Amino acid sequence: MAYFAKLKMIAAVGVAVAGLLTGAAQAASCGNDAAGFEQWKAEFAGVAKASGVKKKGLSALAGASYATATIKVDRAIHKAFSGSVESFMQRRGANTIIAKGRKLKQSNAALFNKIERTYGVPPGVILAIWGMETGFGSFMGKQNTVSAILTLAYDCRRPAFFEPHAVAALILVDRGALSPKSVGAAHGEIGHTQFLPGNVLNYGVGNKNLRDKATALASTANFLRAHGWRPGVGYDGNMGAIAGWNSASVYQQAIARMAAAIDG
Repeated sequence: MAYFAKLKMIAAVGVAVAGLLTGAAQAASCGNDAAGFEQWKAEFAGVAKASGVKKKGLSALAGASYATATIKVDRAIHKAFSGSVESFMQRRGANTIIAKGRKLKQSNAALFNKIERTYGVPPGVILAIWGMETGFGSFMGKQNTVSAILTLAYDCRRPAFFEPHAVAALILVDRGALSPKSVGAAHGEIGHTQFLPGNVLNYGVGNKNLRDKATALASTANFLRAHGWRPGVGYDGNMGAIAGWNSASVYQQAIARMAAAIDG
């Protein structure tokens, strides 16, 4: 989720992904610069193997580079959620998201109707997230996904959070849902609505190709349903599910307001 994914609650990773990291206790020491990254990769390969990563994923691990750009974005993350809900919405172009969201709701009515029938999640919240995260797919990022997520797993700031996602990314390479050259957001998020790799494994639907619009939007609805979305209770009654997507209060409130306006 562009840089928004960093504040997701750890619970959003899910038990299944946490279980992938069976060798976490043996993981190499973290680092704060590129100096130890190659040694860390060599040691992390043992963790990856113990977690089920196979030849293609291990090759992607070996070929990954330290992502300086990812670290630069990560160090500035606190600035993204400063100020009031109103100022946050203004910075993020809420009025534009609402206007385009309404048009896309109409032009993709069959798709959103199918998603709502299947998952019980209305179009507004999916469109608000889609618009907030990538401008409705107009910019899904240019950072190498495998390098970004491995860099964050190595970095000393939050290795415990990102290590399961790093393993998941390598498993996705094994399965063909990612390639070693796949690009996305700075923190390794993928596709139209910016899923972290572990969440792709847990909540991605179909072929888990979240660069495909329909797959990404259905997967987003599946994520929200899994995090407690209740049909028919409105956005105030579903703030917990939105919090599963992002734990920042201003983000949650902005999504709820935009979603209500789109659906209205």
